[in-house]
Amino acid sequence: MNHRHSVSDRLLLSVIYFTLAALSLLTLLPLLQIVTISVSPSEIVNRYGFHLIPLKLDWGGYREVFRNSLIWNAYGNTIFRTVLGTAITVVMTFLGAYPLSKKKLPHRKFWTGVIVITMFFSGGMIPSYIVIKNLGLMNSIWALVLPGAVSAFMLLIVRNFIIGLPESLEESAKIDGANDVYILFRIVIPLSLPIVATVGLYTAVYHWNAWFDSMIYIQDMKKQVLQMILRKIILEGQSNLLEPAVDQVVVNAESMKMATLVVSIVPIVCVYPFLQKYFIKGSLVGSVKG
Repeated sequence: MNHRHSVSDRLLLSVIYFTLAALSLLTLLPLLQIVTISVSPSEIVNRYGFHLIPLKLDWGGYREVFRNSLIWNAYGNTIFRTVLGTAITVVMTFLGAYPLSKKKLPHRKFWTGVIVITMFFSGGMIPSYIVIKNLGLMNSIWALVLPGAVSAFMLLIVRNFIIGLPESLEESAKIDGANDVYILFRIVIPLSLPIVATVGLYTAVYHWNAWFDSMIYIQDMKKQVLQMILRKIILEGQSNLLEPAVDQVVVNAESMKMATLVVSIVPIVCVYPFLQKYFIKGSLVGSVKG
């Protein structure tokens, strides 16, 4: 009997490992193809097409990307947007979630219900555009970081996480004379590092990859984010966006596009391993309560 269970367990584990391996390959193969094309010369790309191992190295694509001022400027705009947007979202989310976690808040269920409704219904793109324009936020970084500063989903996750914190800590602090602001910033947030990492990573990835709002609200090309410039290069084939150089060299357009892709995804890939343990813990704890 035990032998049958052992065999079934091994079969189940084999299926799980095979599925995970297949999903990993489906994820890694396109990424490896992008890296390979980014370091391959034009004759190799045109001759062999899909290949995973670089047959000949050519860093011309990366040289063209790194010496282009438009891409560097967009890189800086994206970093600034990601840092500013993430900081605003974390602060605003905790400011909203902390009161909702308190049972003494008047009409607590009503306000929670109002927030949940916004997860299913929104004003739409045109009303959002009119609001941004009438507020004078067009062509500024605030048009990119303020409209989505607070996510209803994240707000509820943070609220559930705060509910799970021991109430005795807050009661002890109040006996010592602490107010709600002191308790939030000196006790609650330091104890909520897993959920801070979760909200921060979700928000940072969103701002790093976002481009549609930049296309709508930003008219100045020098204020565009990296993903918008990347989209123009890849989809519209606007190679003329690149500034002509005196020592111009022949660089395969595909290599340059793939080099731009690699440059855009490396920062967010490097950040994720450092936040992974907090990210998993915060997602699990915040989602099972409330």
